[in-house]
Amino acid sequence: MNTSDNIPDQDRPEPRKPVWPRNLALALAAAAVAFGAMKAVEPPSEDAGGGTPPAAAPAVPPAAPSPTAPSAGAQSATTPPAAAESRPAVPLEQAFPAEVRADSGTVYTKVAAKTLDSCTFQDSVGPRLISMIKRSKGCVSHQVALYKDARNNQFNLSVFTMREPADTVHLVTQLAMAFDDYQVGAQAPPPGSGLPTLAPDSGMIQAFTGTGRAMVVGLGQWSDGRQSDYQELTDRLDPLLKGVTANVSAHETRS
Repeated sequence: MNTSDNIPDQDRPEPRKPVWPRNLALALAAAAVAFGAMKAVEPPSEDAGGGTPPAAAPAVPPAAPSPTAPSAGAQSATTPPAAAESRPAVPLEQAFPAEVRADSGTVYTKVAAKTLDSCTFQDSVGPRLISMIKRSKGCVSHQVALYKDARNNQFNLSVFTMREPADTVHLVTQLAMAFDDYQVGAQAPPPGSGLPTLAPDSGMIQAFTGTGRAMVVGLGQWSDGRQSDYQELTDRLDPLLKGVTANVSAHETRS
């Protein structure tokens, strides 16, 4: 469960202002910000599916408890098959289908997705997480995606695939203990997406899951960037985070 789920909105501390701007224009206007510019994620290419969701794109995992479908919070990573650490990360299109549908009927549409060249880029990852990754057995891949719902609320997903499941357990546990410490940056919408680039001090919530070698981080922001109604925003993020986690889990647990 997300560590912030049981905190009433009126008692919830104001989320920290993210420590990096999320596009070049903001970076130039805020040169004192430590981490520089966040890069926009790339829209799906025509070769990558053309916006049509794959036939097997689970919306949310089954309601029954399952070690391969963790809930949106700090979870112990499941043990992958033998020699899984030698496998590549989940394919980008499998992790992030064009659409994710929740049981409630909410549809989340993928705006963009990308595999980054490093798990420790300072414009995408905070110093604490970078330090933990460097002390681990290694990180295979960092994949990111931006989704929106029908109201243009923005949801960022990051999948960090580690070499060792034990490192995933450590990362999820440590990061989930501090709900207002943002160690993964939100990606700016690509040009032409129709989504605004939200201000660096926009309200934000985050949640974490772990499955096999992979940690999945979810960020949620209102379309207008308002700093309120965080429990409702958490509830909106949860089905998408579960759906992506189920996709990643299917890759991590295959024989």
